[in-house]
Amino acid sequence: MSLRSDLEPKTYAEARKLECWQQVIQVELSALETTATWKIIDLPENVKPIDCRWIYKVKHHADGYIERYKA
Repeated sequence: MSLRSDLEPKTYAEARKLECWQQVIQVELSALETTATWKIIDLPENVKPIDCRWIYKVKHHADGYIERYKA
């Protein structure tokens, strides 16, 4: 797969290679921290953490030009 800026990465490893996705990820993490959506804690031994993943989307204008990147 070529790493063009208008392709949607499937994994974090793919996304972190491109500056446009790095910026979007940082904006999203900052927003989550600002709204206190989550916090990092130590889990008890018998508790399994909830899985999560990043989803990457390229939003386009009606004319096909890239409007923004969304993570």
